Amino acid sequence: MEENKESKETKETKEVKESKLTPEQKAAAVVVSLGADKASKIYKHLSESDIERLTIEVAKLGHISPDEMELVLDEFYKTCLTQKVVTDGGMEYARAVLEKAFGESTAQSLLDKLSKSLKIRPFEFIRKSNVKNLISFLQHERPQTIALVLSYADSDQASMVISELPKEKRIKVVEAIARMESASPEAIKVVEDSLKKRFDSILTTDVTTIGGIDYIADVMNHMDRANEKYIFDELGKNDEELAETIRKKMFVFEDIVSMDNRSIQRFIRECDVKDIVYALKGSDEKIKELVFSNVSSRMAESIQSDLEITVNVRLRDVEEAQQRIVGVIRRLEEAGELIIVKSGKDEIIA
Repeated sequence: MEENKESKETKETKEVKESKLTPEQKAAAVVVSLGADKASKIYKHLSESDIERLTIEVAKLGHISPDEMELVLDEFYKTCLTQKVVTDGGMEYARAVLEKAFGESTAQSLLDKLSKSLKIRPFEFIRKSNVKNLISFLQHERPQTIALVLSYADSDQASMVISELPKEKRIKVVEAIARMESASPEAIKVVEDSLKKRFDSILTTDVTTIGGIDYIADVMNHMDRANEKYIFDELGKNDEELAETIRKKMFVFEDIVSMDNRSIQRFIRECDVKDIVYALKGSDEKIKELVFSNVSSRMAESIQSDLEITVNVRLRDVEEAQQRIVGVIRRLEEAGELIIVKSGKDEIIA
């Protein structure tokens, strides 16, 4: 009898043991364990933002010990089972099934976690809105109201909103968030309902973001060099500042000087050697040296030899070759295989 009791307690202790990985790391571990084919089927049901976050976590995951992986998969299985039995028969039915399968303590732990996940956090509409609309909406509110709202926003959203507030209000909002302790659900609900009505009324007048600097920069990136040059020349005459702002958002062939060596080597492997030769015909020595330093000495000699014998090349052919290379670079960037450093808030930490 004592032996059975001890066995049950040992089992109970083992069942409630969980992996120390973050929820994101656990999701990545499950995806890795499934293999590429099965994982791709899961990706089809995720939003673009979730796919991006999950892919980043998979890339950062590194080695996981067999014991750690077993814990993750065991937790995943139990969570899925819990959701299924609750859906099939409700909480009491789920409790009976889970207690029989895993013991009282583990069953309670699983049901507690599920209950928390089913609760809807206040200000859900805030987390689904873009930052530009949030800033416009919140900037005239009292610091205490802004602090309450941002306490329920995602941290990156809150950071961007605070950064765009007037300096004096910025400090007051940070102080209010730091000193915030608790508020009654009823009070939060009143504030949430009031803000949501006003927020919805604002969105009805501006529901879609169209055009803008990022969009026209992308358009210009896809344009042939001759038209690109003409447009910037003419635009610069009318509004030099606007022309420069668009340029800073674009990527042109000459911008490879801002890329890291690994990224340069990556796109060179994808390019036709003839395109590289033609592109370099219209480039300065700095770009040529950069390319030569990122290929083998044998390939560098071959390109140098081709440059010497390739004469009377039309400017249009040079520009088209450069544009094809830019196309390769953009495609690889979209696939996450190289990094383009553009003007703006992105910083690369070595």
